[in-house]
Amino acid sequence: MMRALRIPVEDKPGERGARPYGRDIMLNNIGLPGLLLIAVVVLVLFGRGKISSLMGEVGKGITSFKKGINEGQDEIAKAEEAKDVTPETEKDKV
Repeated sequence: MMRALRIPVEDKPGERGARPYGRDIMLNNIGLPGLLLIAVVVLVLFGRGKISSLMGEVGKGITSFKKGINEGQDEIAKAEEAKDVTPETEKDKV
């Protein structure tokens, strides 16, 4: 959950204490028109080729992250399945 950014604001005369923490600026209500505007600006700044290569790199990163998580879970499963091969005489000593 995003928290509102608080900017200190001086109170007007007669409003003393009305806004002790300042005015809230909500950054999570951009909406569809705002997102489209941001997408157009990014497209103009970076160009189509740069954005497609960047998205390809992001996809590869996500894939390798998921692969790493799966490998970690496999190692945990193997460790849990490992049998105790210590001879009975050694177990009694401990």
